[in-house]
Parts: sequence; structure tokens; C-alpha cells
Amino acid sequence: MSYLVLARKWRPQTFEDIVGQEHVAQTLTNAIRSGRVAHAFLFTGVRGVGKTTAARVLAKALNCVNGPTPTPCNTCVNCQEITAGSAVDVLEIDGASNTGVDDVREIIENVRYQPAKSRFKIYIIDEVHMLSTSAFNALLKTLEEPPPHVKFIFATTDPHKVPHTIHSRCQQYDFKRIPFRLIADRLAHIARSEEITVSPQALALIAREGEGSMRDAQSLFDQVIAFAGKNIRDEDVISALGLVDRKLLYGTAEAILEHNAARALELLDQLHLYGYDMRRFARELLEHFRNLAVARLLPTLDLLPELPDEERAEVQRQAQQWSTEDLDRAFRLLLNAENEVGRVPYPKLVLEMTVIKLATLTPVVAVSELLDRIDDLERRMHGRQPTGTDVSPQRPAATEPSAAPPRRAATTQRQPVAAAAEPAAESAPGAQPNDAQGWDQFLTFVGKQKITLLPYLQNSEPLSCGGADLVLSVPRGYYYDYLVQRGQTQLVADLAQRFFGRPMRVTVKAADAASEPEPVAAPQPAALHEAALGNPAVRAAVEILGGEVQEVKARPRRERGST
Repeated sequence: MSYLVLARKWRPQTFEDIVGQEHVAQTLTNAIRSGRVAHAFLFTGVRGVGKTTAARVLAKALNCVNGPTPTPCNTCVNCQEITAGSAVDVLEIDGASNTGVDDVREIIENVRYQPAKSRFKIYIIDEVHMLSTSAFNALLKTLEEPPPHVKFIFATTDPHKVPHTIHSRCQQYDFKRIPFRLIADRLAHIARSEEITVSPQALALIAREGEGSMRDAQSLFDQVIAFAGKNIRDEDVISALGLVDRKLLYGTAEAILEHNAARALELLDQLHLYGYDMRRFARELLEHFRNLAVARLLPTLDLLPELPDEERAEVQRQAQQWSTEDLDRAFRLLLNAENEVGRVPYPKLVLEMTVIKLATLTPVVAVSELLDRIDDLERRMHGRQPTGTDVSPQRPAATEPSAAPPRRAATTQRQPVAAAAEPAAESAPGAQPNDAQGWDQFLTFVGKQKITLLPYLQNSEPLSCGGADLVLSVPRGYYYDYLVQRGQTQLVADLAQRFFGRPMRVTVKAADAASEPEPVAAPQPAALHEAALGNPAVRAAVEILGGEVQEVKARPRRERGST
């Protein structure tokens, strides 16, 4: 007797046996039980997820001698013939081989005849998207109103290639990729039944290589059994399938996270000597850093079901070594490297240079943290300690540096800085707030004392008020929302008192809507970029650091009373 591969030997024979497609099985079961079975079905999904299997089980459920029943007996003549593929009333047609209109016309001619021995005449057309346009058009009328004894079941991996006129005449069922753990559990059940000794880690490797396809995973399991026999070790799976040893993968990632470029290069040499595919390793390293970012961002959620328990614990540990921003930078570098490795004649060299760059990355500091440090230094220089009600000034835009010195340890305590003596106020006793020259002098003074406030006052207009009142007309929107805050209004009043030499009461009013342009819902990226380049602090930072502005983000405004 010829050998029967595992994918055929262990093909599900009932709806309950179909793994990972419970939504399809439950819907079809309820439809059969309630007598609401449609005349045409369209099963869609990637390869090896159970489309043809579900079509055969549905055919058995409809033609079983005890049916229609959601639980076919699999012992009657009809069930056995459908299982063997020899039933005269259940025709399985390969759409890739029968693409022409003549093949469809033959089906149309035959549907008028009653089934030979079963309840329904069922046509299962696999890869139906391969039919020609004329073949689809010839099938439309029959598919819309077939005889009551005929059922159509279509299966395809490319539903977008099926005309919408066919979609509208069928009930569509989308088959999902089968979760990793369900595939591993199914392989474990097969191993027990076949008396094969294999570890859960080895089954996990096979299931991962299946990429959501049960048939692919079972075929790989067959290949491993042929290589190692009935006692399978983890090393046998790695050798038979040409996989990368997970220890080398985690070791390379650990060397990168510890900034040990030499160790990472040694591991790459080992991979090269073992003959592993460098592009495959780059793809697995890319996936590993994605897992690290997920574990770093959401450590309490189980978003890594494809990993065994011991690997999940290692991922959680490694994820704590880098920040989310640094992991994102590493992912993007690896993404570019994975694309290049497949094109260049020397993939090892590309991967080596990428690993060196990853291992020597300088940790970045978040933009918000840098801005908070600047605000804190300004307060200390002006002799004002941060309080619970002191709100950090909001900036219209900020740029993220490409690299910054490593962060200090979280336990490091900042030493108190003595408040610098304030320079004498550059007062202009004769200037009035509504005087153009005096206002320009006041803006110059603000630029020296509080440069982060300057853009907001530059976009404001002083109204004609005298004495102890300074009334600012500010365009509605971003600038008005900022200056109207109590802390910022008081800050303007303090600066005005120091400059004009008398107590000032500041009032912020929205500009007349009739005299200003239509409000913009949100600043556009180009406007943000232009505003950032116009900020003196940004220009000074670019000049000092010798860099360039790559990206501009609006800093979210904090609630009142926050620190």
C-alpha cells in the first residue's frame, strides 16, 4: 500500500475537526440545522486553511443518508465516496485546468439532470478565480437561479480576481490564517497518534514555518519525520528545514542590545559557516525586534502568541534594555537591510554593516523630555522653582534630534543649581504698550528673558490701552488657547512689569473674526516645518549641532496644574 501523507491522512471529516475556522463551521452547521442552505458558496483564504476540506464536509452533510445533517456519519456509501473523491454527484473541478467557456457550458448542460443517487448535485470549483471572463459571464444566469437539486461551492485564494457579479450571487466565507498555537496542538495530536517523540519546542518551530497554513505545517512535519525518524530532536528540525537556531537569533539580538558589535559579528560568522540564508535571518531578526517593541510598549498584554513560553520570557527581559524609540529605529534599519540583502550579491556584508550600526546606536532622548529639561533650566536661571501650578510653555513645533547623549540613570539625583543673578531689566520708561517702537523693544526683551514665549507675542497685536493695562489681540486658535492660560498670562504680566517699570494687568482677547482669515482646523505639516525653522531656539540648535530638521511635531498641551 502506498504511503499517505499526513495532510491527507489527517484531513478533517466533520465540521468539528476543522481547526481555526470555528466561525465558518458554526454558520454552516446552523444553516443546515435550520434548513437555510444557500445554493452557492464562495470560500476565500490563503492556502492550506481548510477551504476544500470544508467544501467536502458540506457536501457530505448535504448528501449523507441521514441528512441533511451537520454531523455526517462518514460510514454510509455517499459519505465514503465523497471522502474518496469518487462520488458521481459531487464533482470537484480544478479552475486552473478548466478555464474556458466550453468547460462552463458543459456544467450548464449537466445541471438540468437530476442527481444519480444522492440528494444534491454539488459542483466544487477550486481556484475559481482562474476562470476566464467569458466563462464567468456564461455561468452568471445558472448561478443566480440554479435548479433546486444543484449546489455550487467555489474556493479561491484571490477573491479580488473574482468578478463582483459572482460575489453577489454567493454567500462568502472568509477563512482566516490558523493561529500558531492551534497548529502546534494539532501537530502534537498527530505525533501522539503516530507514536512520534518530539518536543514542544520542535513543534513550535514547525508551526511557525507553516505561517498560518495547516497543510504546509503538516507537510513540513512529514519532511522532518523522513529526516529524523520517530525520535525527533530540536536540532533535527533545524537541520531538516534549514532554519536559524533560535539561540543564535537571541544571542545576536542580545549583543546588539548590549552594544557589543564584536560579539554580534562573531555570531553572524557562525551563521555564515552553517550555511544559513542571510535574508531569512534578517527577516527573523526584524520580527524579533518587532516583538521587543510590542513587549516594551504593552508588557502586560499577551500579543506574542506565536512564541513559546520560555521565549516570551526572554523577549520580555530583552525588551527592557532599550526604549521604544530606540527599538523603532532598530526596526526601520533592519527593514531597509532586509530589502537590500535580497538584492545584493554579498548579503553577509550588508547584514554585518547593519548589525554594526545597530550595536553602535546612540540612545535618543524623547523630545518632551528635552523640552522639560530646558524649561527646568530656565526656571532655575530666573530663580523660580517649578511648582504644581506652573505650566511649561507650549512650543508651536519641535524637532527630534537624530542622536543625543545617553540618558543618565533614573536613580541619579539632580544637584540644586544656584539661581543666577538676574540682569537689570532693560526698562524703557517712556515706551507705551501701544507704541510700535516700544512694543518691538519689549519683544526683544522677551526674546532674551523667555525665548519660548516670543513666537506667541510676535503673533499678537497690542491694542490701544494705557496705564497699567496691556490688552493683547490674539488670533483665535493655537496662539490664543496658549496665552489665555492663567500661568502664561501671569508670565507676560511679570515680564511687562520688569520692562515698562510699573505693574501691568494683561488681558488676552480673541481677534475680531471679521478681520482675520478663516481659521484652520489644524496646522499643516508644511506650516509646522516653517514655524519651527523660524523659531530662534531651533535655528540656534541646528547651527550649534550642525544638523538639519528632519521631522516636526506639535507638542501636546498639558492640563492646568500638571508638572
